Amino acid sequence: MNFKKLTPKDYSEFKRFFVNQKYMHSAYSLSSIIVWSTEFFQPYGAVDGDTLIVGAEFTKHKDRRHLILPVSVYGEYSPEKLYQLAKDTGYEQYFFVTEEYINKYEKYQITSLFEITEQSAFKDYIYLTRDLAGLEGNKYSKKRNLINQFQRDFVARKRVKTEKITKAASNECIEFLEKWCEERDCGQETQEELYCEKQAAINTLENIELLGINGLLLRIDGQVNAFGMASRLTSETGVFQFEKAFSKIKGLYQYFDNLCARKLFKGYTYINKESDMDLPGLEKAKKSYYPSKMVKSFRLVVR
Repeated sequence: MNFKKLTPKDYSEFKRFFVNQKYMHSAYSLSSIIVWSTEFFQPYGAVDGDTLIVGAEFTKHKDRRHLILPVSVYGEYSPEKLYQLAKDTGYEQYFFVTEEYINKYEKYQITSLFEITEQSAFKDYIYLTRDLAGLEGNKYSKKRNLINQFQRDFVARKRVKTEKITKAASNECIEFLEKWCEERDCGQETQEELYCEKQAAINTLENIELLGINGLLLRIDGQVNAFGMASRLTSETGVFQFEKAFSKIKGLYQYFDNLCARKLFKGYTYINKESDMDLPGLEKAKKSYYPSKMVKSFRLVVR
């Protein structure tokens, strides 16, 4: 099986494998797979008939080398077939195996072939689009109050403009991202995860017109202060790949998040906001929007 590095130019060729993709975990978004390419991590792909096999190689953390569940036009691989694929390709483990998959094939069938470990840092938060777009009820009253304050201080004064992210605006978004990262010290030596996320966001912005991404930016007084980018995950679910806004402007994040739910996720029942990476602050923020479900992630290691 011949693996090749995945690049943005591969999106149009491989998107056919994802038309019937049913896993609700964000790891199964083709655009996400492609853009997470940095000096630390590189995605690879190989076509096996009607299936795309995706593997990940690491320069620094070689023990994280893995496959994800194969993405097939028809059906999916059984545990026995996963085991044989791992043996044939030399990969010893799978990441981002969903609880749905494990329950479908009964745990005893899988445990005879693999060791199973939950990846708590990679559980995804799933929200009803109508909840994030409407923010109805008492539980969202604080969000609505912050939005009202932002509307009073900025929108009503005609200081705010929103527009679709295009290639022409990508450099402005990257400049904003650099400033956003200065607030959080996204340096390679200090915050490797944030640094890699920053590189993935830049990859997305630079190739937004190749990757089937819908993007929205918000300007205050002409300057980009927030952007969001979303893509298809399943027929019912969109994934919010990146959402950045300056935290120092009260109500900006809440206003922009609500706007993105209404603008970027039309036609989707669910919004996947990805994981919290086991960061307490991020976990608190994601839970404050009351997810309708969680998608757990599991690691399978060949016995």
